[in-house]
Amino acid sequence: MTDAPILYDYWRSSASYRVRIALNLLVQPYEAVPVDLLAGAHREADYLTLNPQGILPSLLIDGHLLTQSLAIIEYLHATTDGSSLLPDDALGQFRVRQLSYAVAMEIHPVCNLSVAAHAANLTKDANAAKADWMTHFIANGLANLEVLLAQDARATFSYGETPTLADCCLIPQLYNADRWGVDYSAHRRITQIAKATRGMSAFADAHPDNVGLPAP
Repeated sequence: MTDAPILYDYWRSSASYRVRIALNLLVQPYEAVPVDLLAGAHREADYLTLNPQGILPSLLIDGHLLTQSLAIIEYLHATTDGSSLLPDDALGQFRVRQLSYAVAMEIHPVCNLSVAAHAANLTKDANAAKADWMTHFIANGLANLEVLLAQDARATFSYGETPTLADCCLIPQLYNADRWGVDYSAHRRITQIAKATRGMSAFADAHPDNVGLPAP
């Protein structure tokens, strides 16, 4: 029996949340090791020895230390028999990656808390500026994503009838939208996908509220 993968995780990290969903969808047991971002644990020597970039998540699996959430999920897909996180055909793979990148490369980087905090600190009212920053970019990003999702208007999930990498990216972003008070109820496809995933344990068990706060 091989050892269970170890996920270096933070409960509210969008990137970690994506990987938790993927592991659950693939029914892959894992051990979670909390790394408290707010306490700066990702910049401590022990973690930097493991991952010199000092980012989350990191996944220790098959004797390899993997980083970057989308690359991790693609590895899990490629090494798990029966995985449907990516379609079999080239066009389907393009569409899923297109939708995934629209979140992970368009919305997420500019809404990273370190980016938003730096921008906010250049203003006189940092708290208000941070909230304005987050709501502006999340709202615009989701509006643009809805246009892409509408190209598969009859699909249950982001692409097709089973969850994919794209849904692993979308649902954590919707958690952030809810956190910052962004109303996306007018986006039919986004709300449809959110509803379709809500009853699935793979998504529910990965939710930050169910992962819990890091240990003190």
